[in-house]
Formats: sequence, structure tokens, C-alpha cells
Amino acid sequence: LSGFGADVYGYALPPAPGRSLFGILGLGCMVNSVFGDVRDSDCLMAAYKAAAPEIVIHMAAQPLVRESYRDPAYTYATNVMGTVNILECLRLQGSAASFVNVTTDKVYQNHGWVWGYRENDRLGGFDPYSNSKACSELVTESYRQAFFPGAAISTARAGNVIGGGDFSADRVIPDCIAAAEAGRPIFVRNPLSTRPYQHVLDCLSGYLLLAQRQLLDPTLAGNYNFGPEDGGCATTGELAGLFCQCWGDGQRWETGENQGPHEADCLKLDCAKAKSALGWKPRWGIADAMEKTVRWSKAYLRGEDITAVTEGQIKEYFAI
Repeated sequence: LSGFGADVYGYALPPAPGRSLFGILGLGCMVNSVFGDVRDSDCLMAAYKAAAPEIVIHMAAQPLVRESYRDPAYTYATNVMGTVNILECLRLQGSAASFVNVTTDKVYQNHGWVWGYRENDRLGGFDPYSNSKACSELVTESYRQAFFPGAAISTARAGNVIGGGDFSADRVIPDCIAAAEAGRPIFVRNPLSTRPYQHVLDCLSGYLLLAQRQLLDPTLAGNYNFGPEDGGCATTGELAGLFCQCWGDGQRWETGENQGPHEADCLKLDCAKAKSALGWKPRWGIADAMEKTVRWSKAYLRGEDITAVTEGQIKEYFAI
């Protein structure tokens, strides 16, 4: 956003202890940053009022399925009431010209279909994370109809993303990188589960394009899937195998009995609406996405100028 010339304001919890992309890239010097909890409506309202934003992209969340089993109340408070709080900012401080709420592909009631879910399929969610995000969708639609009819307010649903700089716990690629860095095999919890995988810049380009297009034409507002082409859907085992191939150095993965909580076996997205209405399409396939992720990670571990590497990949992507 800064590279595009935007005046950026950020509101988020402080980075978790240890590695964070925010700290590694010194992003605190590039944005007007406020550390606060999305559940704190007063703090959020004050930050929103100070920023007076034209465009709002809401990504604050408790984003992990397994964590939602450990602490469902926190998950619902963050993902549902956090959405209420930011929409209250729009309602009470004057609606921003364009609002995008980023949810997840897991908002759909999952039947294990081998074909992709469309935006008009039924919402649901087995686990607290998925269900809370479906609730966030419903909250957004309620506010749009009740308080902002005809406004540029949308939700964006994306699949699993990979890319350099993700140090999150309990995610497959960060786990792969941690294992490779430690010189041990990768343990894959559920190697047969199928997911849509894409580079983070693919879905981010979709969010930005949606915010831009609905700003110019509010009739485009709605719900949108941003996922990979069919070839981007892979099992977790296939993804781990692709990582090992890109990483080299004899890296391998293994599996054992899955002791984790319930996770859907198959989940795909139909992105025809975003392609038709917005002119969006993914630019990097899964092989390219993995190559960029591994290249970034190795550059970081070698101590290269990681800001230059990051900016280089962003420019490379948007030059396509």
C-alpha cells in the first residue's frame, strides 16, 4: 500500500514475541500504527476517528482452527464482536467510501464436495473458528442492509495462503520451514486433506481490486471468493512434498496418527464471480508460490536484505 502511494493507518495487537514480519521490515515506520484490541470498542473508535479513512480493510481475527478449540470464547469475541465494533465505527463516524471484510473459505457449510463452493452456497462452520467467521459474514450483511443500503461494503473469502514472512504457529508452511531450519523431517498432521493454496499476493491483489472497483461502482459490492485455479488445490502431503522439492538439501516429510481436532477433508472455491465481475485472476500457480516462499525464507535465514527481497517480489508480482 505504501508503494502504491497510500497513506496507511493500522490498528492491531502488538506483534507476538519472537519473529514478526512487522518488526523484520520495520513497518512501524511506514504506517501510522496504533496497537489495540479490536474487542476494545472505545480504543478502536478513537483510532478510527483519528484516521478518518476513505477505505477500510478489516483483517483482524483469531485465525486458527486449533486455537478456536482451545479458546472458543476469545475466538467469537474477536471474530464476531470485533466485526461489530469496526462496523459501528463506520456507522457512528460516517461510512468509509469502501469497506472490505476479509473472512475465509471456511465460512461455507462443508459437505466435502470435490467441486468449488460458490458465494451463494450456504454458510456454516463445524469448528468455532469457521463458525465465527460465518457469523462475521452475517453481521456484515446485516449492517449493510440496515444502515448502509447501496454502500460499497463487501466480504472476501480466500483459501490457505503461503508466502515469505509467515511465522505463525500451527500452519503447514511455517512448520515446514521451522523443521528445515532445524534439520529435522517435517511432520504432516493430515496429509490427505485437500485445500486451495495460493501465494499471499494473489488474495491481497483481490482484496485491493475489490476495494478499488466497488469504490468506483458500489453495485459491485457483495461476497467474493479469491482462490487459486484448480491446479492450486492440493493435499497437505502434496504441498509438503512440493516444499521439500523446492527446499532441497534432502528435506523430507513424514506423518503419523492424527491426534488433532476435526478438520474438513476437502475444501475448494469457485472464483468465477471475481473473475467475471472484477477482472481478477491468480497470477502465480502453486509451484511459483512455493518457489517464491522458499526463496524468501532462505534469503531471510542467510541474512540478506529482506526488505529488498520483499519489495522485489511485490514488484515482480504486480508487473505480470
